[in-house]
Amino acid sequence: VVKEKNRMGECPVWEERESALVYVDINSQKVCRWSPLTNEVQSVSVDSRVGSVALRQCGGYVIALGKRFAFLDWDTQAVTTILELEQDKPNNRFNDGKVDPKGRFFAGTMAEETAPGVRARRQGALYTLFPDHSVIKQLDQVDISNGLDWSLDHRTFFHIDSLAYAVHAFSYDVHTGKIACPKLLYHLEKEEQMPDGMCVDAEGKLWVACIDGGRVIRIDPETGKRIQTVRLPTPRITSCCFGGKDYSEMYVTSAYDGLDKIALAKEPHAGEIFKITGLGVKGIPQNFYAA
Repeated sequence: VVKEKNRMGECPVWEERESALVYVDINSQKVCRWSPLTNEVQSVSVDSRVGSVALRQCGGYVIALGKRFAFLDWDTQAVTTILELEQDKPNNRFNDGKVDPKGRFFAGTMAEETAPGVRARRQGALYTLFPDHSVIKQLDQVDISNGLDWSLDHRTFFHIDSLAYAVHAFSYDVHTGKIACPKLLYHLEKEEQMPDGMCVDAEGKLWVACIDGGRVIRIDPETGKRIQTVRLPTPRITSCCFGGKDYSEMYVTSAYDGLDKIALAKEPHAGEIFKITGLGVKGIPQNFYAA
């Protein structure tokens, strides 16, 4: 549905109030908004790689870019820093993020590659930004903090550390926002490659984007089993979310960075955004950051 190619399209969020899909292109340092009504993509350039975007209750967006949390005012394009973290880790940046059921913004960090396929291990962390702008560190020694979401009963937090090739489930206290007691939920099969972004559907099942696996997979968190696979027409599938009028459409982002010239010539759809219909299941609206 979006032919404008992204170097590293990520973190799609359906914004009901705009009837639009908001997402980031991490490596182009842009926050983007696509309207299905006009088929137009608007974007705001920022000064660092932007790992995630989420909706704010009072309008505009909360973003995680470089090593800081910030607000983005879409109309003025102004970026206001809330807090900078990990100043002792010059090679780190924020990656995926999402707002929890009580309006707190969870986002994690990762080490950038120093050469193709080379990165310092266990340099990342997972943080929670509270509505009063305070921050706590939830996890440490993460490789690539990635996809995250919550169970429908708000008792479980799901999180992906990409280089573990796995989805983990944590107990989650909705009152404090704290997570604890990680358990392995699903380990990806070889052909599924590496897990990236993730979302939950209205039946409480998880959808995981498989980067280099060219697919999204549906996992039942009760049984820890994969129950569905949807293949996409390009390999570097990065994330997914539900949207549209009744949240019955799935939007899937992809990337062309990481493909060499020969691979790119064979992958005309790399970096585009796709819509999957007919899944027979709906999603749920996104949470708003409560400040």
